[in-house]
Amino acid sequence: MKTLILAGGSGTRLFPLSREQFPKQFIKFNGESLFQKAVKRAMLFSKHGDIYVITNEKHKFMVMDQLSEIGVNAEVITEPAVKNTLPAIYYGIKKISESGRAKVAVLPSDHLIEVNENYIKAFKSAEKLADEYLVTFGIKPKKPHTGYGYIKPGERVGEGYIIEKFVEKPDFETAKRYIEEGYLWNSGMFLFDSELFIEECKRFAPEVVEAFENDVNTAYSIVPEVSVDKGIMEKTDKAAVVPLDTYWNDLGSFDSLYEIMEKDSNGNAVKGEFVGIDSKNNLIIGERLIATIGLKDSIVVETRDAILIALRSEAQKVKEIVNKLKEKRDKRVEFHTTVFKPWGFHTELEEGKFYKIRKLTVLPKRRLNTEMHYHRSEHWIVVKGTAKVTVGEKEFLLKNGESTFVPAGVKHKLENPGLLPLEVIEVQIGEYLGDDDIVEFEE
Repeated sequence: MKTLILAGGSGTRLFPLSREQFPKQFIKFNGESLFQKAVKRAMLFSKHGDIYVITNEKHKFMVMDQLSEIGVNAEVITEPAVKNTLPAIYYGIKKISESGRAKVAVLPSDHLIEVNENYIKAFKSAEKLADEYLVTFGIKPKKPHTGYGYIKPGERVGEGYIIEKFVEKPDFETAKRYIEEGYLWNSGMFLFDSELFIEECKRFAPEVVEAFENDVNTAYSIVPEVSVDKGIMEKTDKAAVVPLDTYWNDLGSFDSLYEIMEKDSNGNAVKGEFVGIDSKNNLIIGERLIATIGLKDSIVVETRDAILIALRSEAQKVKEIVNKLKEKRDKRVEFHTTVFKPWGFHTELEEGKFYKIRKLTVLPKRRLNTEMHYHRSEHWIVVKGTAKVTVGEKEFLLKNGESTFVPAGVKHKLENPGLLPLEVIEVQIGEYLGDDDIVEFEE
């Protein structure tokens, strides 16, 4: 079996923890990200070379770094644009099928799932059905939930059921009725035979198939934005569902995150330093000390550049905050103070009108391209590791505690020749400090 992991995402539902450039699947909640957990689940059924990850260009290097951290050599496929799940899955399966017909498990990278015997058994059952059906997995509900879509099982086939219908997120009373009638939560996980899936796409989404007869950039410029459920699963007469009885959480809100975290004696779920007086059942996440008095059933999430305070019952409305910030073209929707790059990442420490201070972390054996700035000069101070620096025609090494000056208008390059991460404090000084004041030279 091959596995296709969907690793795109907009980063809106857990703002300010997640951003467009850093969606929730890459956040390390307990030392490991949801993406890394998904890759490890894929390894239950697929060898390293049979795991494919489809993501967008801005997340490509984050995907590769997180794969490297867990020692997995998967193939990374990049999308030039985000067009929902059907184009992503079709493109991925089309690439996989170039080496022959295959059974393909399709896994979201941003869900938390308990792997147990039921999980393994469900995938083996789905693999048997996949010759004749497009198979999805339906989670057996533990309680009524208004944040999930539902699937109504119909006639039994093998260890699964023909799908009678898909239904959208219900209100609470409808959700209670669905559970009584045996509906399942729609997990967004699938198992497809590559040829059958492509045949059904030709029947029900020919515009997607036709788009991918072009090169990938042209394809993504013309392919419609559509989900695999709407585009295929709700139309085909070959859709089946295999029930899956295990813990599953799509972490679609902070209330879902509260659910999975350990609680103290007052029901507070805490990550960071917290002092609470008469405070109960709160989700507290922060990089600094957070102190509360009389706070109950609430969310407090603090990052370097934003603080969210909300009732847990209103957690689903975080997306509305993101939309308001988008209307103002606020860059905080897209970026954390830490921004990931092909060479590592940089963190904003402080900024004034004519200066900006960053910490650069350059991963081993990586470098920044040769570049130049017209409007700013830079000071580099090495605080950890050894830097190989080029300023103009001079090339030299800097060790921790040593520094150099890069004048405006001079070509320069920073490289980490060592085996450990290099940390450099960069002080930018100038009348204009925007990141578009970078002239890069091809290498």
